[in-house]
Amino acid sequence: MIITTIGEVLIDLTQTGVNEGGIVSFAANPGGAPANVAVAASRLGAKTAFIGCVGDDRFGSLLKETLEKNNVDVKGLQITKEANTTLAVVTVDSTGERSFSFCRNPGADTCIDEEKAVSFAKKTDFLHFGSVSLTRAECRLAVLNSVRAAKEAGAVISYDPNYRPAIWESEEKAKEVMRGCLSLCDIVKISDEETVLMSGYEDPAAAAKAIMEKGPSLVLVTLGSKGAYWRYGNAESSVSEGTVPGFKVKVADTNGAGDTFFGAFASRIAEKGSIKALTAEELNEYVRFANRAASLTASRHGAIPAMPTAAEVLSAL
Repeated sequence: MIITTIGEVLIDLTQTGVNEGGIVSFAANPGGAPANVAVAASRLGAKTAFIGCVGDDRFGSLLKETLEKNNVDVKGLQITKEANTTLAVVTVDSTGERSFSFCRNPGADTCIDEEKAVSFAKKTDFLHFGSVSLTRAECRLAVLNSVRAAKEAGAVISYDPNYRPAIWESEEKAKEVMRGCLSLCDIVKISDEETVLMSGYEDPAAAAKAIMEKGPSLVLVTLGSKGAYWRYGNAESSVSEGTVPGFKVKVADTNGAGDTFFGAFASRIAEKGSIKALTAEELNEYVRFANRAASLTASRHGAIPAMPTAAEVLSAL
């Protein structure tokens, strides 16, 4: 099973420190949630591919090289002269939590050509997308039509609705668009910070139940250092659920941890080859593996540069 991700790939200008004069230092790290997921899964042994767009500039070349070095198929990566490669400025507080601003009006990540994207999406076994690429109408159409094409071809569809207030015109518009995708999905992964936004419920179990009523058969809710909650089933079968504790680490930077979690989880699903008839034992095992991978990423700086290999995760379990 090949895991293909579609959406944004960009440069995370990530805060690395403050000098004696009070000047903040930044590092130009490759990032973007769907690209992060592709790299995380690849490092953990899965075959992956990426569909997206970068600018015809040095940052765009850097992102393409990064994906290639991490064995991600980049045949679906487009290059545009219409916009520069998107920049996300990531500042980090004393606890490692992040805040975002974007150089993106438009950014190359929103310039995905629909016809090209759909042609690649039809060929995959597993298509993953997020919500950052849904903010611009043209890009939203390209991504969602790619998702529909992949679904019609029999692919597993997964979705991680990362909410970034800075790129939406309003929270209400974000809710409308982000919730509107749920019926297309088999797997949905959200964080505990997004339960209310995506479901109207704060409690992870209640949120997962509400999301599953829209169509997905598996919902994952990450709980930060507390681990993750999962709920699995559908109207034709019994529903199971569980909470898997996290791993304690000294947090350096949470950027990319959630993407590592899902990339790790998806790599286990890809190895199994299906999301049908998953047992509670399997789901607990996959989530524990994902929790460990995410904790290792959070203990390091950057997103893609911080992602672990399968050997690192397995040795730390």
